[in-house]
Amino acid sequence: MAGKKRPPVPEAETATDASRDEAAAEAPAKKKLAMERKKQRKELDKERHRQSAESEAAAVKPQPPPAETAAAVPVCPPPAPVVAGPGLHMNVFRDLASPEASVREAAAQALVAELKDVQKAHEKALRKGEKEAGAGDGPSQMEAEKDDGLENCAPSVRYAIRRLIRGISSSREFARQGFALGLAVVLESIRAISIEAIMKLIPNLLEYSSSMKGPEAKDNLLGRLFGFGSLVRSGRISRQWTRDRSSPIVKDFVSEVVKLGNKKRYLAEPAVAVILDLVRKLPDEAIISEVIEAPVVQDWFAGAADAGDPDALFLALKLQERTSVQKEIFGSLLPYPFSPDAFFAKEHLQSVAACFKESAFCLPRIHSLWLVITVMLIREAGSQNDTNTNSGKKHKKNKKASSPEDTNRNLCNFCEVVIEGSLLLSSHDRKHLAFNILLNLLPKLSPSAIQVVLSSKVVHGLMDILSNESSWLYNAGKHFLKELVSVASQDNDRRVAVIINLQKYSNGRFDCMTKTKVVKELVSKFRNSQDCLCLVQNLMALFVDEESVTDEPSDQSQTTDENSEIGLAEDQDSFGQGNADLLKSWVVNTIPFVLKNLKLTSKGNSDSEMAKCIEEKFQVQTEILKFLAVQGLFSASLGTEVTSFELQEKFKWPKTPISTSLRNECIEQLQFLLEDGQKDEALHGASEVKPNDLGSYFMHFINTVCSIPSVSLFRTLSSNDDKAFKQSLATELMLLREERKAAPGLDSAKTHAMRYLLIQLLLQVLLHPDEFWEAAVDVTICCKKSFPAIAQGDNSTGPESNEHVSQDSDEDGSEEPNEELSLEFMDVLVQTFLSVLPHVSGPMCFTIEQASILPVFRVFCDEITETGLLDMLRVVKINLKGSRHQIDSDDDEDDDRVGIEDDDDTLMEDAEVGEVDDVADDVDEDEEDDSAGEGDDDQDNLKETAKKAKNANGMEDTKDGNDSDDSDGMDDDAMFRIDPYIARIFKERNNLPGSETKQTQLMRFKLRVLTLLEIYLQRNPGNIQVLEVYSNLMRAFVKSHGADGSKQFKERIGGILQKRIFKERDYPRGNDIEFGKLESLLAKSLRLVSRSRFKIVASVAQSATFWIMKIISSKDCSEEERASVVDKFRSMLVDYFNNKNSRLKLGFVKEIVRRHPWIGHELFGFVLQEVGNMQAEYRRTQTLELLDSILKLWIGEDAGASEALMEHLAQLCELIQEVLSNIPENKLRRKEVRRFCTGVLQRVLKLNLKEQFQNTLNSEAYSLCEAQLGPAFAPFKK
Repeated sequence: MAGKKRPPVPEAETATDASRDEAAAEAPAKKKLAMERKKQRKELDKERHRQSAESEAAAVKPQPPPAETAAAVPVCPPPAPVVAGPGLHMNVFRDLASPEASVREAAAQALVAELKDVQKAHEKALRKGEKEAGAGDGPSQMEAEKDDGLENCAPSVRYAIRRLIRGISSSREFARQGFALGLAVVLESIRAISIEAIMKLIPNLLEYSSSMKGPEAKDNLLGRLFGFGSLVRSGRISRQWTRDRSSPIVKDFVSEVVKLGNKKRYLAEPAVAVILDLVRKLPDEAIISEVIEAPVVQDWFAGAADAGDPDALFLALKLQERTSVQKEIFGSLLPYPFSPDAFFAKEHLQSVAACFKESAFCLPRIHSLWLVITVMLIREAGSQNDTNTNSGKKHKKNKKASSPEDTNRNLCNFCEVVIEGSLLLSSHDRKHLAFNILLNLLPKLSPSAIQVVLSSKVVHGLMDILSNESSWLYNAGKHFLKELVSVASQDNDRRVAVIINLQKYSNGRFDCMTKTKVVKELVSKFRNSQDCLCLVQNLMALFVDEESVTDEPSDQSQTTDENSEIGLAEDQDSFGQGNADLLKSWVVNTIPFVLKNLKLTSKGNSDSEMAKCIEEKFQVQTEILKFLAVQGLFSASLGTEVTSFELQEKFKWPKTPISTSLRNECIEQLQFLLEDGQKDEALHGASEVKPNDLGSYFMHFINTVCSIPSVSLFRTLSSNDDKAFKQSLATELMLLREERKAAPGLDSAKTHAMRYLLIQLLLQVLLHPDEFWEAAVDVTICCKKSFPAIAQGDNSTGPESNEHVSQDSDEDGSEEPNEELSLEFMDVLVQTFLSVLPHVSGPMCFTIEQASILPVFRVFCDEITETGLLDMLRVVKINLKGSRHQIDSDDDEDDDRVGIEDDDDTLMEDAEVGEVDDVADDVDEDEEDDSAGEGDDDQDNLKETAKKAKNANGMEDTKDGNDSDDSDGMDDDAMFRIDPYIARIFKERNNLPGSETKQTQLMRFKLRVLTLLEIYLQRNPGNIQVLEVYSNLMRAFVKSHGADGSKQFKERIGGILQKRIFKERDYPRGNDIEFGKLESLLAKSLRLVSRSRFKIVASVAQSATFWIMKIISSKDCSEEERASVVDKFRSMLVDYFNNKNSRLKLGFVKEIVRRHPWIGHELFGFVLQEVGNMQAEYRRTQTLELLDSILKLWIGEDAGASEALMEHLAQLCELIQEVLSNIPENKLRRKEVRRFCTGVLQRVLKLNLKEQFQNTLNSEAYSLCEAQLGPAFAPFKK
């Protein structure tokens, strides 16, 4: 109906009032439901509009004059209809509900323009006394009532007012906004409309009763609120009070709005917004007298604090801000006299805490009260360094800058009372509100204020939420954390504050508890040296300052404790000390992590820039090094602070001594730091920029701190450890002098590597009492032997040291004194390495290996002796094993027996490994069918078979035999004396971390030794000793597969064999190599190729055979030696032809023949003779391919090829006859047979042996060739 264009609307007839009264009288006495009453009103409205339309048509139609006067009076033209004058079009009401704001604004302006024209016409008619025009407009009193107060308005205006008021109660989208806008501009433009009448008309038209429920009641209440808002925005109320200050219009309006806000909770806050809109348009005196002192407002303020009304507090704060009144007129909501300090006092915040709690009802939206509170806090906290630009000119006395102490005190009081004491301890909604408030505060706070806000309870509450993904607040917690990271990313000071507080109150476990990487990511964002130094200094302060660390549990501490980390320090005295250790441990492990963001690169940087980068990183490294050294190595005997005048620094320790485990962590991080410094030196050693020597700085620092009287090492050293400590310090100093004297080169690299090895061993002496002193002393001896200048400079202490070491060795009973003195320098160094590498601690040993042992071994490996090399190889071959047949043993110590299993004692030589594998296969097959008892018999048979095979071979490697030790019948002590490295592992088996066993520890030891061997092979690929390395590595590789060894060990040793031996360009060569050794290695590798049941072993054995044949080819071998080589291949082929268990692939033999054709020449006749007797079709077909490949190699050779083929021509003819008479049924194999025969014919023709071939070929063979070979045999037809 609103969409149709209608003519101007005249006044409604008075009959509508009668019809309305009649309808009301006919209504039942009982109350009807809200929906039924609404339907009834709509029907009445339709009836009224119908009657209005009829009366409108009647008014427009001219009435005929009376009959008696028609003739006398001349006929005049009919009066102009109302349509010709100003009128109201219905389409403007439709456009007021448009989704487009511009359309709604245009419709409001059009409505105002039409109504102004109508009202002007109406007033003009009244002034001229044209009663007929007035009567014409009067009968159409559209819905106008006699006492509505709009008597001075045109009927169209009165209709529009009612239509607009009803429209603001519509639940239709955008209708309420559009009709409220229209009502506001109409009231502002048409002064004839009475404000008092509108204030009465709004409640009358939008009636509300307690019986109304649901959407209708809500629409009417919201309609009233929007109507009152339109009154304020029109400006009529403030203008009317300005004209007549005695008018009660303001008080009446405020009273109506307050009453409306009290009807429903969701109306209170927008009602306050309407009042505040009015306050902005009123002068100060009106605000106090007409608003604040209004009785209804005073009553509201009086009970608001006790009732917990956030809207009253919000209104009071805004009014105080607007007027700055200093009167006790706000009840207990605001302090008197008012000031921000007084408002944020603990006592006052506690008195209005209920108001803060009740503000959570409007979640997820934040109540407007918190915006005011935030502005007050920010204006006070206001980043402390910025000028206050948010307050108005009228509030100069409130702009007086507060001291940082007052600012932080107000913020602290607010967080303690409101956030922690009220919201976080209440319901989920209020906790959610607390985090939303903090999100509004954090971006505006200074770093020091952020530390106040992120208190212990806030961090604990956040951890409790994020530790449980099923929590109702989990998403809110994730959002808060995301925004917190965003705030922290703005600058480094904020980032540091967030990191410190999150970790301080979570005991260093925030990421662990919340299952995030927030702290780690924040730490990684520090890029330059100054930022890193800032973070490092704050972390150091956190480590030392114990007062800042609290062990206060969260409100859900049970959840937190269940998820706490495991593995506290062994010597912690209490739970609090354990938590402090966790935080300190995080600090110790995080400080070196900062350096990862300062990695130096030389790409695109000049020398000056690179030097600056190196210097900046060195500055950070030295700060971290001093902290770790002081906390990990030293303690103060007097107090917790010590000043070094030489270093001009003050060192501070925690009041409570840190635990031993924490000191160990400091020392381990020191090792990592020194390793990082050594890598930097190696990275920039090739450039012209001279890197800083972190190791020398560390040793100088240690010497200086040790000289301070009130500082001592954290533990009292034993005599051995003390001597090793002092010798290491002195030797390192002498090495440093020699390094500075030496020119860049190998000598300088050797001294530098030995220095860092001594530094790492010195730390190990302090970290592990009485375990590493021998290694440290041995290295000092090696230094004196390797660098004579050091020995000359230490003549006074050298003999004493050697004598002491000898005496200690005698007392230990593990070595003879003369043996130590008779060893070469490199042998002692290798033994030292092997004594250090089996250490239990994985990360620590990795650091020593990477930062010290490997660099030293790399520069000294060219000097290694055969003894040292065999020592390393013996470690690779060692196995720990228990008894193989333990039957109901009650002795628990049997599980810990150590057996040194050497190849020559428990297994046959590797030449027989293939046969052992075969026998093992048979044993496995028997075990599937037989019982366990029979399996034991099979094992005995296996041993007997292996023994017989060993005796039958008759060739043993004497060097390997000398290598092995007879361990049968030995007790543990005897075996420990044989192998002190395994003794170390066995001794420490009870201290292994987690589920590790001595076998896994031994495997790691082997892998470390393999690293040393790989370095040796990389630098000495052509050394004759490589053969010895290959022999032992191959033996260990085969055994690792037969004994189900570690996968990592198998892959590592296989990779070394392939990459560092077989694929190297250089290899041992020349006549100096003993042929018997090569012959033995070749026999073993061929045996593995043909008999190993492991594909990877067979593959490696094939590569080994190719490598060995290269070495043999490099020698000037005699005919007997060459015949011996051929004999090894012939034996392998015999096994292939006669034994079904052979796993030989003839493709390998083809490759051997391709690389070494002379072997093919020697084998041709033998293979030709054996292939005819083979029964297996597949193997015979494969052998034919081998013969064909040998024949191909003869093509193109000299006349000797024809003579050689002539010798075997008869055998070839017989073979052709045999294979063609027994042609395979398989299509592919049949094709291969024909291809072989065809190839023979082609090579016979190429060597001009056609006639001889025809003479040798008998008739049967001729017929078969003619029938089976077809066109290929055509040249041979007679």
